[in-house]
Amino acid sequence: MIVTLTPNPSLDRTIELPGFLARGEVHRALRAHHEPGGKGVNICRALAAGGVSSIAILPGDVDDPVLVALRDQKIPHRALPIGHALRSNVAITEPDGTTTKVNEPGAALTAHQQAALIELVLTQAEGASWLVLAGSLPPGVPIDFYADIIGLLRARYGAAAPRVAVDSSGPPLAAAVLAGPDLIKPNAEELAELTGYSDAASLESDPRRALAAARTLVADGVVTILATLGAQGAILVTADGAWLAQTPPMSVVSTVGAGDSALAGYLLSSNAGALPEGCLRQATAHGAAAAALPGSTVPALSNTHPATVVVTVLDTPDDHTTAQPQEDDT
Repeated sequence: MIVTLTPNPSLDRTIELPGFLARGEVHRALRAHHEPGGKGVNICRALAAGGVSSIAILPGDVDDPVLVALRDQKIPHRALPIGHALRSNVAITEPDGTTTKVNEPGAALTAHQQAALIELVLTQAEGASWLVLAGSLPPGVPIDFYADIIGLLRARYGAAAPRVAVDSSGPPLAAAVLAGPDLIKPNAEELAELTGYSDAASLESDPRRALAAARTLVADGVVTILATLGAQGAILVTADGAWLAQTPPMSVVSTVGAGDSALAGYLLSSNAGALPEGCLRQATAHGAAAAALPGSTVPALSNTHPATVVVTVLDTPDDHTTAQPQEDDT
């Protein structure tokens, strides 16, 4: 069983344009659709499509459109009623795969609701293999929310606690890293922000620069970093080695939720006992399959093609360095 927490879920609306987005102009969409969303929700949707048992934990009232959509899709979930509507996010996709997103801030959670949500997570996490803490935090929630959950989880269950994955950004991710999660899944921008590197674009274009940045996080106690690098694929970095995974060239339809599907691919392979290289291979195949689908559609396992993913060893334990990646002088 894999448990996910999405404290700031959403109804994700995707609008597909026939041409390129022009600011201030009127556009007629090709099509539009919506899905229950938020990182943890998307991960559970992808896990369900892969036949892996999971449960999504989130705030929300029983009649909220997000909860209705989860029931319609038969996604196992437990929700904490909050008496407020959940947010809606809008993604606009262009023919070349460029995606513009507008995310609402979400419904504020009171201190009492935060405590109740944490208790719901801790209860559901008993016996789980993974707990995934995912997405942004809603208004009123302190930045150390995820870090506190990690500490409380390990205090309650000790050695029996599930492994913890964190997929977030900004201060909540930075605070969670200090709590020593088992896995984080940053993109290049988040990896740069975490490590103080000023040029996220060069991390995305140069996997070895991304590796050097990720190594500093391993030195700080993060067990595994799965970093997605856009067209360059993804790297997996642990104390025992590092690997780069890349797919053949492909046409991108929508990047919305591709990172969530990548993490789901990693987790389902991990649950099946795969070695790190195998987990990275399936993560990359899942992310690529999601990027080839419209909106925030998640791929079924049959939509993924891990055999086409090329995995390259980037380093071994003898090669490790904890130095920051060097920036150009120019």
